[in-house]
Amino acid sequence: MSRRPAARTRPASPAPATTQQAAGVTVRHYCQGIGDCHLLTFKKADGKPFRMLIDCGIHVSITGGPALVADIVADLKKETGGNIDILVVTHEHWDHVSGFLTAKDIFKDFVVADVWMAWTENPADAEATELDKFKGQAIAALQGVGQKLDGMQGLSAYMAGVRDGLQSVLGFQFGAAGERVRSARDAAAKLSQKPSPTYFEPGGPPVSIDALPNLRIYVLGPPRDKAALRLEEKASEMFPLASGGPFARALASGLKTNEAAEADYVDELSPFERNVGTPLSVALKGDKGSDPAIDIGAFVRKHYSGPVSAAASMEDRDQSWRRIDADWMGIAADLALQLDRGVNNTSLVLALEFIDSGRVLLFPGDAQIGNWLSWKDLKWPVGQGTVTSADLLARTVYLKVAHHGSQNATPQKQGFDLLTSSDLSAFIPTNKTDALKVHWGEMPYDGILTALETKTKGRVIRADDSWLADAGGKPGFASPSGSILAVRSAPRDQARGRGGLWVEVDLS
Repeated sequence: MSRRPAARTRPASPAPATTQQAAGVTVRHYCQGIGDCHLLTFKKADGKPFRMLIDCGIHVSITGGPALVADIVADLKKETGGNIDILVVTHEHWDHVSGFLTAKDIFKDFVVADVWMAWTENPADAEATELDKFKGQAIAALQGVGQKLDGMQGLSAYMAGVRDGLQSVLGFQFGAAGERVRSARDAAAKLSQKPSPTYFEPGGPPVSIDALPNLRIYVLGPPRDKAALRLEEKASEMFPLASGGPFARALASGLKTNEAAEADYVDELSPFERNVGTPLSVALKGDKGSDPAIDIGAFVRKHYSGPVSAAASMEDRDQSWRRIDADWMGIAADLALQLDRGVNNTSLVLALEFIDSGRVLLFPGDAQIGNWLSWKDLKWPVGQGTVTSADLLARTVYLKVAHHGSQNATPQKQGFDLLTSSDLSAFIPTNKTDALKVHWGEMPYDGILTALETKTKGRVIRADDSWLADAGGKPGFASPSGSILAVRSAPRDQARGRGGLWVEVDLS
């Protein structure tokens, strides 16, 4: 079992009757557009601050992203003095970990007591190693397809959409200079004063921290179940991860065959003899092919590859809609979604409970449906009783909305329907304009926004709220309100033309 006790932690025990009233927590959310970075500041018994940092990254599509993250890390250093008690790295996506690499010259002066990660990042865990094999082969296949589609002309609307979608998904895996997300994750791990991160998985008692006797932390995800992680096309498949799955194998095989055909004009999988027929690449270049008497190139250019000339008849004009030579790469869309969904579902999900009030803060990373549904039967022994996941959700008063508020990030029956606290408030780390630029469409999803607005009575803060750009700006809801005691924000950065750098909430 990969879960190990964190530094200065012990199994949770019932709170004594004399427990002091909870001091609460201040949460500073950074507003980088697409990405997560959240600083939680608790008060220890001696009044000194206890800092927990959850992620620090920005999506590669954000203009000036590394400089913006550098501003964020500089602000973190100013706010904390460079002292972080616990750094939580939820999962291996660029928009959650890029800052640990691109701003490493600032982070090198930080003192981080412990780094928490999910079991899926543990190199000593056999199942985690299996997941890595899947991710590595899937990324390699998607890179190959993306490069090939980038170089092709006359793509159909569908395949152009596949190309754009691949660029978006690969943006979670690579930085602007081609850095791999693994390098950023490892840079975060090296910040710990311990020899290695502490890895967590659901199961066992909740975690308590000696310096914060009024706090319990419950680990809800990621699950061990492969079906819940959604990394295979079929739940009945025996070993879909070790070789990257059939989609990755098919793409890799097709790319290899295609490269051979381009180089040698030989297709080993062709149903015809080598001296029969003409490779498409040859015909498109204008060569006549194997039979000089037949100008196959002219035929292909006229009836298959595109317009011949402006003066051509309607019948002879653009016939490129007939082309299917790129369509075999369409399965890359399925593999890309599978990879994206699978990595999101490896998110380390933490529920933070104040013992005296019973109130819960939920930080689910980018957990998608598979991760959420896996919590259904979780139970934790606490004192003489048992705490269930449904109980934690019912007592949740503050939610960091998962995966930028996407449609598949929060289920209805096993998610929103269980968030029943009248004090619920929420934060969405998303800029809708930035999401549209990377072809994400409706993100945050209107259905989720509507449900949140209803559940919270309007106590929803978004990273792109217009009031964040103004000094002294205030949200539309009354403050204090519900679990939120006070709200503060940084004014607009005129030089960058963006909204406030952060929004900060005091929570009871």
